[in-house]
Amino acid sequence: MSLSGHFGADPDWCEGYGYGLGKPDGIHVLKYRSARTLEFGEARDDFLHQLYWSPDGLLGTLAGTDGRFVGPGEAFWVRKAVSHEVSGGAGQTTYRVSLREIPRALRDVRVAAVSVSAEAARLIQFIASPGVAEAEALEARVRIMEGLGATTREFAGHHADGRGLAMVVARSLTREPADPTRLEEWAVRLCTSVKTLQRDFECEFGMSYTQWRTRLRLQVARVLLKGSQPVTQVAHQVGYASPSAFIQAFSKEYGHTPGAYVRLR
Repeated sequence: MSLSGHFGADPDWCEGYGYGLGKPDGIHVLKYRSARTLEFGEARDDFLHQLYWSPDGLLGTLAGTDGRFVGPGEAFWVRKAVSHEVSGGAGQTTYRVSLREIPRALRDVRVAAVSVSAEAARLIQFIASPGVAEAEALEARVRIMEGLGATTREFAGHHADGRGLAMVVARSLTREPADPTRLEEWAVRLCTSVKTLQRDFECEFGMSYTQWRTRLRLQVARVLLKGSQPVTQVAHQVGYASPSAFIQAFSKEYGHTPGAYVRLR
């Protein structure tokens, strides 16, 4: 039997969908959307493992002193009883999946950004919608569990349309958006040519390495711009040498300055 509900009013709301609750093979999905920065303050669940995933934006995560950003095709995995915080940018949808069992690929993982296959992502959204039969949702849960992975190999395998080289670079940059490594240096590390790596970025993301890195940095900046951090600090955190260069890039991408974005939150 499924359990669903709708809480709050637009522009901030949450829907909940539960299937087989209380059983080892149960699953509970909460779907959030907010017009402002979405924040899950310090959370600790002694009974359930947690998976946070957003289809349309980055998530900023913190567990202890380990802070990171969860990028495209990834989710934030947290074992039960681990204190953590998660935040997302304004206007994005975020799913919080609660499980009693640990996915096979994550048995040795306590806290991590993990890969989410295209099928798993589709099924998370499917079961977080009205009218899904419990038997169908629990079958989907099995495939969601199978579509999670912890390694770079699984990440590339889940998402790569090209050779997987760009996906490896993308996952690394999502961890460290300020990383100044040039395309030529990445090519050397991956034992490939610059031309091949650039072509792989265009195949995977429809844009060059430089364009993709700029977009990533600006998405991270939107997560960081919560009002308490000065624009100068955010600029350096995402890899810009000067606040003016950051403001110019942000304004070009979003049509308003970082300061205006903070006021609009």
